[in-house]
Amino acid sequence: EVKAACDAVGADLVLFNQTLSPVQERNLSQALDRRVVDRTGLILDIFAQRAVSHEGKLQVELAQLKHLAARLVRAHSGLDSQRGGSIGLRGPGETRLETDRRLIQKRRLQLEQRLDKVEVQRTQMRRSRVRNAIPRVALVGYTNAGKSTLFNVLTGSDVLAVDKLFATLDPTVRRMESAAGPIALSDTVGFVRNLPHELVAAFRSTLSEARDADVLLHIVDAADEARDERIGQVDAVLADIGAADIPQILVFNKIDRIEGGEPHRDAPVDPGTAAGVYQRERIWLSAVSGAGLDLLRASLAQRFSDRQVSGEIVLGSDQGRLRARLHSLGVVRGETSDEQGWRLQLEMPLATAERAVNEPGGHLLQALLLVAPVAPTYNPDSQ
Repeated sequence: EVKAACDAVGADLVLFNQTLSPVQERNLSQALDRRVVDRTGLILDIFAQRAVSHEGKLQVELAQLKHLAARLVRAHSGLDSQRGGSIGLRGPGETRLETDRRLIQKRRLQLEQRLDKVEVQRTQMRRSRVRNAIPRVALVGYTNAGKSTLFNVLTGSDVLAVDKLFATLDPTVRRMESAAGPIALSDTVGFVRNLPHELVAAFRSTLSEARDADVLLHIVDAADEARDERIGQVDAVLADIGAADIPQILVFNKIDRIEGGEPHRDAPVDPGTAAGVYQRERIWLSAVSGAGLDLLRASLAQRFSDRQVSGEIVLGSDQGRLRARLHSLGVVRGETSDEQGWRLQLEMPLATAERAVNEPGGHLLQALLLVAPVAPTYNPDSQ
């Protein structure tokens, strides 16, 4: 039936909106006598077209190679031919298939090494922002929800913002001014349902901007009929990359496309009486018209106003892991040591301290939170 439909319209490519195993893909291609591309392959093709920066191209190529490696099969007799031994080859009798796999593995290692260097550079920049006490906010959300448009409006940037899937692949960090001081705002790659594992692994440096943020602005297309489903799908990806516990603000964008849509701000509901979406603060706005942007700016200012904690903690000699973690965050202002361990002077954003408390050994930071300033509460009548 599918083959007949393809013949009727003259299709030479068949797309499947699900992930196919290499065997399924090969069998379907043979049965339909056409090229078959699954969901992962299509997403990778789109990513390859959108990649602009050197880092983005490296990430896409790595993901493509991982996808291809699982699909190397003896498609024709030429792949079964053996090559004689020579310098640089494994030895006599190596098949073409083995050679292809070895070359792919070699290229993958090269790409991973280059991306590791990029990750080191990004880590150093994030440490610098922490040392300078600049709060970090990342835009996340389903692809084409309007993240880049909102990013441009908030930061005065000119990042590409078009009505396309995955228009943004490369993370961009810009300074945003707020009543509480400067904020480092990151625009990240859009998420999709069942984001391929190859992409999650290859784009680890890009996704780390979300994982290391103090607050996530979860952008939702308010005009999307499936917006509740999209929210759940983005939450699932955030859980996959270890960002599920980062505080979120749900930003319902594109209210200009909703009949009677008005900007407003909803306070989070008590977790004991509500679940999911309603446990998060919700802001309704339009990045295009500017309606509601003041509500978002006010929310961020409230979260970061006077939200620094500082103090001293003493770590035993068996708590080197926590010490290394605090140094990696760039929050150590001074340190002395003796035979008992280390005495650290710390200064960090409250959001960073709250997250660190939940890490192994982090209970030692609890004393800092006891003297932390109280965040302003949300009063809807003040808006």
